[in-house]
Amino acid sequence: MCTVKIDNLEAEMKRKKVSRLEIATYLGVSYRTIHSRFNGKVPWEYSECVRIRDHFFPEHTLEYLFATEDERG
Repeated sequence: MCTVKIDNLEAEMKRKKVSRLEIATYLGVSYRTIHSRFNGKVPWEYSECVRIRDHFFPEHTLEYLFATEDERG
């Protein structure tokens, strides 16, 4: 099982002044859904990650924006 680390995504959001609400609106999901994804309560869907990268941060890779960490000990 892997967890998605979004530290880089959040840093880029701050740099470009992109809010969670803007991302939710673009993806057509509720703010609550995005909030749950950012807090790790609901997993990110690959297609959402691609759409966020392509629309807001095309200069970055998915691997940079949505780094994963293996949870196995």
